[in-house]
Order: sequence, then structure tokens, then C-alpha cells
Amino acid sequence: MVVGGAGVGVGYAIADKSTKTSAAPAVGATEAAQAGPPKYRSRPDLRTMPDVTITTQANGTAPGYIFLTPASGAGLWGPMIVDEKGSPVWFRKVPDPATVAIDFKVQQYRNKPVLTWWEGTIGGTGGQGVGQGEFVIADEAYREITRVRAAGTDQADQHDFVITPQNTALFWVYQGVPYDLTALGGPKDGVLFDGVIQEIDIATGKLLFEWKAREHFQAADSYAPLPEGDSAHLPYDWFHANSVGLAADGNIIASSRHLWTTFKINRKSGALMWRLGGKKSDFKIDAKAAFAWQHDFRQRRDGSYSVFDNGAGSVGKPVHEYSRGLVFKLDEVAKTSTFVQEYVHPQKLSAPTQGAFRELLDGGSFIGWGQMPYFTEHNADGTVRLAGNLPKDNQSYRAYKAEWTGQPLDQPALGLRTENGNVIVSTSWNGTTKVTKWRAQSGTQPGALQGAPVEADRSGFETTLQISGTPEYVLAEALDATGKVLGTSSAIPVRV
Repeated sequence: MVVGGAGVGVGYAIADKSTKTSAAPAVGATEAAQAGPPKYRSRPDLRTMPDVTITTQANGTAPGYIFLTPASGAGLWGPMIVDEKGSPVWFRKVPDPATVAIDFKVQQYRNKPVLTWWEGTIGGTGGQGVGQGEFVIADEAYREITRVRAAGTDQADQHDFVITPQNTALFWVYQGVPYDLTALGGPKDGVLFDGVIQEIDIATGKLLFEWKAREHFQAADSYAPLPEGDSAHLPYDWFHANSVGLAADGNIIASSRHLWTTFKINRKSGALMWRLGGKKSDFKIDAKAAFAWQHDFRQRRDGSYSVFDNGAGSVGKPVHEYSRGLVFKLDEVAKTSTFVQEYVHPQKLSAPTQGAFRELLDGGSFIGWGQMPYFTEHNADGTVRLAGNLPKDNQSYRAYKAEWTGQPLDQPALGLRTENGNVIVSTSWNGTTKVTKWRAQSGTQPGALQGAPVEADRSGFETTLQISGTPEYVLAEALDATGKVLGTSSAIPVRV
């Protein structure tokens, strides 16, 4: 059962007369609910939700929540929202087997805020992640609006998904094509992973634009080594596209990790307008503005550009001492790139893969450190005002911060246990952002809850209240800042 994901979820109710949780969910008992003590008594199915630790928090952070796709060898994949305290707001584990979630963020579709992420499987050669899947768009109630798929027989790659003002979607497809690699020292009957940009009309699925990297770049420009030995006939990931988006003038900007190159494409003709970085840069680049193995190329509101400069790759020696968020200015007439600023983690982290660097509305910036399980929020001067991390064995391809209003349509969840003759109430509501207080009602019958109500301020994902004595039935009410009831759990018996 998926809760709060594609469709309306189902509220949980757990009742227990001991200090242990021995009862199953009232609706749809799951294996997770039966295997050991739950992470949350009201939602034992969310036991795989990882902990997020906040290590630095200063005044003046930008409003919003943090969006992650935690992943570990234990298979803890899923889109996750946490607040500035690291407390979970919403989590959904993606379906097994072997399905992962990537690039979870807030976007606008048809002038309304939506959540988007990629689901699929990831493989590749030489440790490089190549995805085959599709993109999910969900509304404020966490209901799936639609899924966006690549045109043709290929599947969409996970590296980026951008909804344009025209309600179209831009993303990459990794397309395997036969290719003679003898000039590079590879086999004549080799295979090349081409980077293909598709623009799809979201409502109809119609292909509006397609662009192929091999028609504009050469494999000899790559810094990535060829597959060797038994892997020699596997696809050569020479390009490794990892971001796509729009410049201020409406044309396309994108990034090739393995060419150390970012570039601009005419959105109408597909012509390459310029390339920045790598072996054939059109720009003269300041030494401090040079980047390598980069991710997340974007244009900022003041016209400057930014990139997450990994400075290191999964192959070869690091080019830079540490990874960074890099801001630079381009003069497209004089063809110069000028360093503006860098944003660095206090530990000077080096992230060989993945990563994100985004401007915030107040002029600050937010960085997800990719392969390293960290994220930071920076002031405009580069100082850190918020820092946190996932567990050390986790990573999140990207991390974002954005404002979001979640209004789930399922019921709040409830878990009960008795202790010293009283009832301990545990309550939660996966995905809500408006609840500030919880109230527990009790009584002898579901329709006659006349006991004295007990209230408590919301305290993280799950809030605990205590009712004196052992009434027959208990329910929980979620309240907003004005005291309005936003949602009510089922009334469940204290005795199982």
C-alpha cells in the first residue's frame, strides 16, 4: 500500500494495552509493521525513513522546507521533505524492486505548485549512473497528476526534469548507438551513450524538440576513459549529460560532466550557440572560474551563471582540492568568463559525483553535496547559515530548499499504548504543513467522546500526548494556528 503517494493514502490506527506495540495497522497490515519496533508508533510502515541531522542553524534562513531523495545500500530510496530542524514532513518509499527516486523538487505546472521527481532503475558503466524511468508530477495533496515519459522506445534519464512556462518538460535520454571507437583506442563495433534532449508537451506527450549531443560534439573531447577488458563493448559514456534548463532569453542551457563543458542551444533551431569549459571552450576563463566534472548549470536572476563544481570525478585524480558552488559572469560578445564567488562547505568536502547549487529568493544559496550526505544554506557572502546531513551511509543526488504547502487527503494516523494506567497517544499526518497543535479526544464510544480533551504543540513528525486513565476509545484532531480542525483520525479502541 502506498500512503500519500499516487492517490489518496489511508490513515493508520494502532492500539496497544502494553508498553510494546503488538497490534497491526487497522487497515492493510504490512511486513514493515510486523518487523521489529517501529520508528513511529503511529506509522510503523515508515520505518525506512532516515534521520536528518541539523548541525548549524543561524537566524535569517530563507523560508521553506528541504527536499531530499535519500538513498543507501539498504535501499532507503524515496522522496522526502524535512523542516529546518531535520524533522520529517513527508516521506514516500518508492516501489520495490530496484526502483529509485531522484531529483525531488517544487516546480510550477499550469500556474500551480507541484512536486516532481524521477522513478526508475539506474545502471551504467564505470560507476556512472544512467537512468531508465519516468517523471512523476504530484499536487499539494500528494496525488499523482501525471507521469511524463520519453518519446520513442527509450526511457527518460534521471539527471534533470524542468517544467517550462509553456507547460512542457525538458529532460535527457541516454541513447545507445553503434559507434566506431577505433580512433580512441576502442573496438570498431563499439557503442556510444549519446545525450539526447527531449522537450515534451506534458498534457499530450507530444515530442516538440529533440537534440543529440553527437551531432554537435566529438567523443575525442571527453575526459572519461573508455571501457576496457571484458567491458570494452559496453556503451562508452563519453558525454554524461546531467542538467538542462532555460536561460533568461528562453534558449536552452545544459551541462556535460565528462566534457567538463556547459553550453547554450538555440531552442528553435537546435544550433549550438556557445560552449564553456572543456577542451574546446569558446570563452577565455578566469583560473578561479574553471570547473571540472560539474553538475547543475543554471542562470541566476542577475544574469550571472552558477554551477556545482565537483572538481573531482569517479575516475582519475581530483582537479580541485574541494567541491564548491561556483558563480561567474559571461560576456557573450567578448567571450570571457569572470569569477564572481565560490560557496564552500566548512569541511571543504570533495564530492566525486552528483550535487546541486541553487539561488534562493532572498539572495542566499542552497547546496546539496551529492555523493556526500550533506547540505548547506549560505548567505549572499558565502557564510553558512544552515547545515545538515543524512546518515553517513546515505546520499541524495540533489538537495533543494523551497516553500511548500502540503494538504494530504488521508486521515491523521494514531497509535496508542498504555503505561502506568494511562494512555500514551502518538499521532502524525504524513505530508501536512499546516498543523501546529494536536488534540486527543476520549470516551466510552466513538460517538460519545466526552472526556477532557488533551492538547500538545506539534513536535516533529510524530507528537505524543497522555490521557489520564484508560478510556475505551481515542481519536486525534489536527489543528492549525487558529485552532481550526484540519483533520481527524479514526476513533480506535484502547483494547485490541
